[in-house]
Amino acid sequence: MTATDTHRAIDAVWRIESAKIIAGLARIVRDVGLAEELAQDALVAALQQWPESGIPDNPGAWLMAAAKHRAIDTFRRNKRLERKHAELGRELQAQQEMAVPDFYAALDDDIGDDLLRLVFASCHPVLSTEARVALTLRLLGGLTTEEIARAFLVPEPTIAQRIVRAKRTLAEAHVPFEVPRGGELVARLSSVLEVIYLVFNEGYSATSGGDWMRPALCEDALRLGRILAELASQEPEVHGLVALMEIQASRSRARVGPSGEPILLCDQNRAHWDQLLIRRGFAALDRAEKLGGMRGPYALQAAIAACHARALSPEETDWARIVALYEALAQLAPSPVVELNRAVAVAMAFGPAAGLELVDGLTAEPSLRSYHLLPSVRGDLLKKLSRFDEARAEFERAAALTRPNVRRQLSGTAGATLTKVARLAPCRQADCGRVTAHSLRKTNAQLVCFWRHLQRPSVPRSETLPARFIGWPSARTSSLGKIFSLTNYLR
Repeated sequence: MTATDTHRAIDAVWRIESAKIIAGLARIVRDVGLAEELAQDALVAALQQWPESGIPDNPGAWLMAAAKHRAIDTFRRNKRLERKHAELGRELQAQQEMAVPDFYAALDDDIGDDLLRLVFASCHPVLSTEARVALTLRLLGGLTTEEIARAFLVPEPTIAQRIVRAKRTLAEAHVPFEVPRGGELVARLSSVLEVIYLVFNEGYSATSGGDWMRPALCEDALRLGRILAELASQEPEVHGLVALMEIQASRSRARVGPSGEPILLCDQNRAHWDQLLIRRGFAALDRAEKLGGMRGPYALQAAIAACHARALSPEETDWARIVALYEALAQLAPSPVVELNRAVAVAMAFGPAAGLELVDGLTAEPSLRSYHLLPSVRGDLLKKLSRFDEARAEFERAAALTRPNVRRQLSGTAGATLTKVARLAPCRQADCGRVTAHSLRKTNAQLVCFWRHLQRPSVPRSETLPARFIGWPSARTSSLGKIFSLTNYLR
């Protein structure tokens, strides 16, 4: 094996084993930063020795053993130093004498418990959301600082500073390295799930950059979610989140066209949906239900996603059930975004007039004042009711509310077409296709499909394409987006 092959093998082993090693050390040294440094020392030793000695039969155990030795050396060195401080007194010395045996015994504890402790420490509420995401991907995801920065399109020094500050904050706040108990567990688990969901969200519908998706982040979030589901197997909302991510991720291959343009749910080739991920999602949803957790926000969203996954075509979707699920979600976590989604489901199930009545009730909602998808949906429902002048005004307002950087992406014929949205006359199918191919980017994709649909010469009133295009507020600007950013009519 060449040195290059050895380094690749080390990288793969590190990606798999690093979280376990850091977790085992952090429980003992009670310092996440120090634990990571000790684990990195073991990695350096592997890079130095393995190219010559070869890869061990059990590389993970080798790294763990090397990290243990360095931890023990550090512990003993600190113990000798502390003994030199007479002011610490005999009590501290006695504690130090007893610490080494305890250290050896503790290293043999269940590594699964250590990982769970590390999850809760990395997602502690004392840290900002950005810091939690970066630290979780670094410690549990095994990503390098460069990889995290590249994934989120943030300068590498910024990510490095977030991680350093996060570790310092945990140390200064004396955050206990333990799994919370009782009532605290619910709140802390919510923080953990939020971090994993935000990572998945950023991969599934990127909020910055030119790409519609970042699949690597989806994979990282799924991996973390699956690990958490094994560690906290009796928590129904964990399985609910995993179910939601599995089902949504099953559509990834069908969501992007050959040129990278987004393909919305109604236009996707469902034969390209990953059936293995769908089955995994159904299994996770079943586990959540058996644990009595179908009333949680993630489980309810997963149930909505499952309705789409079970439908062989858009027309076969069980919209009445989706309405009921959104009503349950609105009772659990009231939100204008949830109500907008419910209005769309009502329109799909009971007609555009019923949906429009609900949407009109949201027009005075302050949090949706700059939300471009509210007028988009309202315009579509008005169009279905043949109220074309009002529909035109709503689409114009939606176009004005799209982000400036999205509008700048529109050029040539596509840009001109979107600028002249007031025209409701039919266009040639070829022109409409060109508009779609060149201008679908991010959330603006919904608007393009609206205009394409609006300009078609003959559209039966029963057709359901555009009314399902409900989007999400950015998770960076609204706490609503943290829970409800993956609406199921879009993808």
